[in-house]
Amino acid sequence: MDEPTVRVLLLRGVNVGGHRRVPMAELRQLLTEAGHRHVRTLLQSGNAVLVTPPGPTDEVAAAVAASLADRFGFPVQTLVLETATLRGIVARCPFPAEQLDPTGVHVALLDRPAREHPLADADPARFAPDEFRLGEREIYARYPNGSGRSRLAQALAAPLPDGVATARNWRTVTRLLELAEATPAE
Repeated sequence: MDEPTVRVLLLRGVNVGGHRRVPMAELRQLLTEAGHRHVRTLLQSGNAVLVTPPGPTDEVAAAVAASLADRFGFPVQTLVLETATLRGIVARCPFPAEQLDPTGVHVALLDRPAREHPLADADPARFAPDEFRLGEREIYARYPNGSGRSRLAQALAAPLPDGVATARNWRTVTRLLELAEATPAE
């Protein structure tokens, strides 16, 4: 990859319940200082769209994670996605998301194939009425009664052994895609 690329950055487990605080203004500053351009954050939960220098996404994620640990004093699991990857995730959604409450559909984004996630071998009936479907490097979840007390939401929120998994609701996923597609790569 020789040209700057628009990417989406997702941080796992920051700014939840007042813990592991990463103010978005400081995140934007840190990313800009690291050479990223057109940095925009979404919400307070560690979502950003940015133009990165050339390089593999895992190297960008590792560099951002190291910068975050240096700045804030705690490790932050970091996932970086190409815009095309996020576009594919949205296109593959197995649920009629446009007909559902966008906060009732979530996507767990993974740094590995979904078939390697512990849920891949789980009996879906165990989580009814909630549903999940494996994607490529994502797991789609639908919570008809909300995610607050859902066993499926708890399973998706659990740390992934030796990996990164972070979930976002459908509204956030589609908004990140809109921001990425509107960001100039230059």
